[in-house]
Formats: sequence, structure tokens, C-alpha cells
Amino acid sequence: MSHLDYKLLIFDWDGTLCNSIGRIVDSMHAASTRSGFALCTDLAVKGIIGLGLPEAIRTLYPQISDAELVTFRDHYADHYIALEATPSALFDGVVPSLEAFRAEGYHLAVATGKARRGLDRVLKAHGFEDYFDITRAADETASKPHPLMLEQILAHCGVAPRQALMVGDASFDLMMARNAGMDSVAVSYGAQTAEALQQYEPRLTIDHFSELQAWLSRAQ
Repeated sequence: MSHLDYKLLIFDWDGTLCNSIGRIVDSMHAASTRSGFALCTDLAVKGIIGLGLPEAIRTLYPQISDAELVTFRDHYADHYIALEATPSALFDGVVPSLEAFRAEGYHLAVATGKARRGLDRVLKAHGFEDYFDITRAADETASKPHPLMLEQILAHCGVAPRQALMVGDASFDLMMARNAGMDSVAVSYGAQTAEALQQYEPRLTIDHFSELQAWLSRAQ
């Protein structure tokens, strides 16, 4: 299918639009220490980015109890929010590219592993409260890689899966897109390497956000 047919562009947030991976890793380590759990490697933490926070914590610490999970989440949130007193920067090229996509008539959406409260906080920090057609957060729908949040976005925008493109930096993003029957673009500068994402057969792999705009523009 030509990418001329795309009408809806859906973006992950952390590691795709926003340079926040380091803070996520740091916050997970801080929560582990405060909760009395052994530290996981940075690579292991990066491997769960994209999941909803409860699912991510349980993946890293399968033995954690329900009560411990609540405490762990609180420690994570406290540390992350403190770091975000100065909001994580958007990656170079994000704002001009999104502006160009809007000018070209694309529907724009966000599908994230963040909770709604956290997503609303960062959208406000960047002046994006009303920017996207729709945003979906992990605690108001099914966590990635379940396709529900994408299906909800498609329904809201009135777009078929074949007309939508999911852009993300994690395996869960690309798996979710495949589960929803839509194409994906892999981002190499976020949580996971381009090599790790190739097994999910993205239509394109980008090393800089502006490459997406160039790729879409070539077909026009």
C-alpha cells in the first residue's frame, strides 16, 4: 500500500515524541531501591517501556504483591514528577513536523503507556492540551500491545486500520499496531534499538523524527 493512503498518524509519547527515557529508567531504579527490590539493568527497564506502569513493574518483578505494587508505583511517581519539574524536552524536529502534518490534513493522535494524569501533565507542559484529535492512556484502556487503544482512536477519527500509521520506539508499539491491522514506523532513538524492532516488520525505521515527514512527503 502506498503511504498516500494514510489519514491518521498515531504517536507513542516517551521515546518517540519526548526525550524522557533516561528519567523513566532513573525513576524505576529509585522506586526499586526505596521498595527494597534488587535493581534491574537499564536494558531490562528499557525493555518494558511502553507498557502501563503496573504491567511494567510486574514484568520486572513478577513476585511483587498487590500491596507492594501500590507502594512501588507511588515511589516511581514521586521520583518521576520531581524530575519533571523541568519537563523532558521534545526531540528535535517534533514540533515542526507535527505542524506540517496538521497543515497537510492528517489526523494526529497519541497512544501511550502513561497514565491519564501523567499524560495530561506533560501535554499541558508542552502546550499540547488541545493539539491532538484524541489521546489514549494506558489506565483508561487496555495496556499495549493489546490493540484496544488504537481501535478507540480509529473509531474516534473514523479511519480504517489500513489508513493509519503507528509510530513508536518499543516492541509493544509495533506489536499493538500489528494486532490492530495497521502499519508501523520504528523509531531508533528511543527505548529499543532498530535491530530489536525489525522483527515486527515496520514500514520504515527512522533515526530522526523529521525523517517521517520526508518519507510521507515523497509520496505526495
